[in-house]
Amino acid sequence: MQNITLNNGVVMPQLGFGVYQIPAEETAEAVYQAIKAGYRSIDTALLYRNEKETGEGIKRAIDEGLVTREELFVTSKLFIGQTPEDIAAATIQQSLDVMGLDYLDLYLIHQPYGDSYGAWRALTSAQKSGKLRAIGVSNFSSAKMIEFASLNDVKPQINQIEVNPWYQREEDQEWHEKYGVQVEAWAPFAEGRHDLFTNPVLAEVGQQYGKTVGQVVLRWLIQRGIVVLAKSVRPERMAENIDIFDFELSEKDMETIKGLDMDESAFFDHAAPAQVEWFMGYTK
Repeated sequence: MQNITLNNGVVMPQLGFGVYQIPAEETAEAVYQAIKAGYRSIDTALLYRNEKETGEGIKRAIDEGLVTREELFVTSKLFIGQTPEDIAAATIQQSLDVMGLDYLDLYLIHQPYGDSYGAWRALTSAQKSGKLRAIGVSNFSSAKMIEFASLNDVKPQINQIEVNPWYQREEDQEWHEKYGVQVEAWAPFAEGRHDLFTNPVLAEVGQQYGKTVGQVVLRWLIQRGIVVLAKSVRPERMAENIDIFDFELSEKDMETIKGLDMDESAFFDHAAPAQVEWFMGYTK
């Protein structure tokens, strides 16, 4: 496993396991199996409604001696309805209590709406008290990230955004590097949209190394210096996704993949009025 050092000196694994859209009743087992497969970074959120089960999977792995708490990097997030400073502070503690943890390694503001500055005050206070090791944001545009990094004494350590072969975000990555904010990719496989897993270009690249399309995509992100989350409830796919550190894509292959960029989200525009209206009506 490769690691990335954040702007506050905290070290995190570059490849993590995400639990978004995993049903609560399957989450504990999925997290346990992911840790067993070698993952040390686990990403959940209040919105996913499986923090408790994520904590249960972590506890089982620790109790069985697979890992120590210190070997894990655990992330959660608060949503728009929890952004007022006092509510954000209480939500951080709620996440800790529900997950059965004394601290979280990373905590994010999930969307750039609501009282994000109030939430940031709560996050920085929790970081100072030791409840949070690193703090950041999610789904912030580069413009919003620049504003946030410029107006706060503590700038985000992470911005978790969509990055995949159809939406490569190279210019966004350059802006984040300028401000020392680490890019973390969600939906690296674009949930299979545009037939990603059967794409002939990606498949041909993979054949050169004896790797699958999924492994090529994850390796491409790793080589760009991006932290990436992969998700699966199948142990064999978990093992496949983490088996990406024994090969390196050539510069030619990296350029070939670059040619797949559609420069648009595979999902939706976070700044579209109708989408923001939906966010604002969905407070938990």
